[in-house]
Amino acid sequence: MASEAARRLRGNTTEAEKKLWSVLRRQQVDGLRFRRQVPLGRYVVDFACYGARLVVEVDGGQHADQEAKDDARTRWLESQNFRVIRFWNNDVLENLEGVVAAIRTAVDRRVPPHPDPPPPGGRGF
Repeated sequence: MASEAARRLRGNTTEAEKKLWSVLRRQQVDGLRFRRQVPLGRYVVDFACYGARLVVEVDGGQHADQEAKDDARTRWLESQNFRVIRFWNNDVLENLEGVVAAIRTAVDRRVPPHPDPPPPGGRGF
């Protein structure tokens, strides 16, 4: 079901998705491995990085009319411990560097530091 849809979508990518994939593939963003058109549950996401628990969606104009569906999808993905960031097609096409910078920022924030880390080597007495 979702894997069949993902296979179909991989063969029918938008120009914006192609452009972003040219940067995300082959671990070009901070050495992280992104996959494209990934089935997650009943959804297929545009790009996912399991190591950073990050989903990147590239939305066209049709998404303006399906905000409620996108919100439900985002809530489910977040319940699976993924962070979701979205970009409009024209953002990717006109400002790829800014989009990649936003992805890097999201990756950098993936694991917040512990507020009170234990001392090295044990109990700290």
